[in-house]
Amino acid sequence: MNVFYEEEGTFKVGAILADNDTSLQVEAPHGKRSKVKAANVLFRFDGALAGFLEEAHKSAESVDVDFLWECCGEDEFSYDKLARDYYGHAPAPLESAALLLRLHGAPMYFYKKGKGRYRAAPADALKAALASVERKRQQALAQARYIEQLARFELPEEFKPRLNELLYNPDRNSIEVKALEQAASAAGLSTAHLLEKCGAIPSSCDYHLNRFLLEYFPGGKASRVADAAESPAELPLAPAAAFSIDDITTTEIDDAFSVRPLPAGGWEIGVHIAAPALGIAPGSPLDVEAASRLSTVYMPGDKITMLPAAVVDRYTLGEGRTAPALSLYLDVAADLRVRGTRSAVEQVKIAANLRHDVLEEQFNEETIAAEQRAFPYADALHVLWDLAGVLEAGRGRPEPLRAVQMDYNFYVEDERVRIVERRRGSPIDKVVAEMMIFVNSEWGRLLAEAGVAAIYRSQNNGKVRMSTVPAAHQGLGVAQYIWASSPLRRYVDLVNQRQLIAWVRGEQPPYAPKSERLLTAMRDFEQAYEAYGEFQRTMERYWCLRWLLQEAVTVSTAEVIRENLVKIADIPLITKVAALPELEPGSLVELGISDVDLLALTFRAEYRGVAAAAPE
Repeated sequence: MNVFYEEEGTFKVGAILADNDTSLQVEAPHGKRSKVKAANVLFRFDGALAGFLEEAHKSAESVDVDFLWECCGEDEFSYDKLARDYYGHAPAPLESAALLLRLHGAPMYFYKKGKGRYRAAPADALKAALASVERKRQQALAQARYIEQLARFELPEEFKPRLNELLYNPDRNSIEVKALEQAASAAGLSTAHLLEKCGAIPSSCDYHLNRFLLEYFPGGKASRVADAAESPAELPLAPAAAFSIDDITTTEIDDAFSVRPLPAGGWEIGVHIAAPALGIAPGSPLDVEAASRLSTVYMPGDKITMLPAAVVDRYTLGEGRTAPALSLYLDVAADLRVRGTRSAVEQVKIAANLRHDVLEEQFNEETIAAEQRAFPYADALHVLWDLAGVLEAGRGRPEPLRAVQMDYNFYVEDERVRIVERRRGSPIDKVVAEMMIFVNSEWGRLLAEAGVAAIYRSQNNGKVRMSTVPAAHQGLGVAQYIWASSPLRRYVDLVNQRQLIAWVRGEQPPYAPKSERLLTAMRDFEQAYEAYGEFQRTMERYWCLRWLLQEAVTVSTAEVIRENLVKIADIPLITKVAALPELEPGSLVELGISDVDLLALTFRAEYRGVAAAAPE
């Protein structure tokens, strides 16, 4: 005697060796013996056991499952009753087994309700299940087609509207991503490199830019606000014309200077800051837009301005214009002591925009020492230079290091990049830096003493943080420090400028102490500013790699920074070099440059030998 039974969701057969009422000892066709609960037995039968299940499976394939579903009714039923109706007679063991296998193998059609008992799925549920199966079948066919196309480096048409998702935010449950990952793995490429080979990434620069835009500017680079800032009311005119000092590419000119000799000796020195806060009301559409952007984003060859171009154009301190400004005036004695300060909201005549590339040739250590003054604003610049030295000493700054440090300016034109070294800490750098430090420190002090809320930057034990409470900035050597000198480019500066203008005018400040809007602006700005800075560094690395390819650099000198970390000559590109021997920092080595990858932002630097002794 044999049994057909169910065990762990699978049908099995076996010959009975012992019947113990509640359990049976059975032997499978392949000889394995096991204990089976009597409750799991569906039916017993005589005859040959070998090949029984194989024959039952073949017979089950011929059973029409749709016909079964139609004739079984809506009520729960037993398999043996359905078998009798289906076959038209008492079913043979092989027929019972075939029907059971067919019922069990069609869970969309029949719901299992107990041992040998089932119930037909409702028509709507069956329709949905069958549609799901068909959808999955079609998806499998589509996925296979995608893989074939990608293997030929052809971009499937369905991928085109989803490229951003595939590149930057892949849904690994989608068939497109599954196909892409499978094809990339087979080709030995990353998904980005495979898409590049398929022509989906025509610009490696845009590949990195679009990743950033998708996260921080999903609406695109252009401002979504068409409204320009309001025109400020009539303002008094400043007593002296001013000039600015900026790089040639700067369009958001936030600051300018004026130097006016006083009749009794000394000077009145003005630091004039562009005043967009006069025309951008808190909570206005333009303010909401600025608060969402938080800062101008810089990258080689391009930038994303915080404010719309029309607003920048209205408030920038452009040459030949009379522009609204928030000014801090320093009363400076003949011995360069600052005797006092005053603040004013006014209009300032901007006489000139001096640019670094020209000014640095006219105003540098050599020309200062030689008292050469045959250039515009030479006398004013010398006064500012002398005052900068006094202000620096007053902050307790040590003497500057003699080692030369370089900054780098990137200029991108027609897909070609120029990387220009510029020595950091030049006289004009020092003039601008010291005046901005004084302005931001002094205005921070005045707001704190007046009890007017503001956003401060402090530094303690090397850690810089922002707070609405004034605290010392150890790195700058000042008791308090706010950002208020770049309101065209930073939202924190715009917020602080509103507070300053209200204080100067004796009005109620827009932000109260511990204001939620003030705290939100501070927190959002900190997060965005760090992300924007990281993006700028990413794009500078990208253009450094583009420069290596553009200039066909295969061999380069590099300066050892520490251990195996080096800086490539002429550009701000830092990398680790395997197998670099132990060398003193500052040592020059020769590297082989290869395998530049503009998508992964990597390259291979191979040590070839010491290039020269360490510089003096």
